[in-house]
Amino acid sequence: MECIIDWGGPDGMLFTARTGSGHVTAMDGAPDGGGNNLAPRPMEMMLAGAGGCAAYDVVLILKRGRHKISGCQVKLTSERAAEDPKVFTKIHFAFTVTGSALPQAAVERAVQLSHDKYCSATAMLSKTAEITHSIVIVDTSAPAN
Repeated sequence: MECIIDWGGPDGMLFTARTGSGHVTAMDGAPDGGGNNLAPRPMEMMLAGAGGCAAYDVVLILKRGRHKISGCQVKLTSERAAEDPKVFTKIHFAFTVTGSALPQAAVERAVQLSHDKYCSATAMLSKTAEITHSIVIVDTSAPAN
């Protein structure tokens, strides 16, 4: 895996990242750090990557189990150390999984497998952060009241 990061120049702290798979994304800093607030912060990108990694796992595990999943959202909240390096110290993954008659045990198992076995991002971040999660299941097969 490879990624090339280029600085946008002396007028700010904008960086572009070109990934080995051919995609481009941007990162920027806050104005108080010399940035222009044009893109997510690098640490926000790390948090988003962890959320994407975990959500990917959960969806794949449930689909492979032939469960009728139609949506998966994960909201991440975090805390960082006060001193440099300001590593993540706590990260909470709040999953909302939508589908028809999804078994609670299957969804819990998918989240746990992601955390314990498959999500590389979570595995790395757990070296400095306490990782927790919660799960809400929205059943689309139930009639609306």
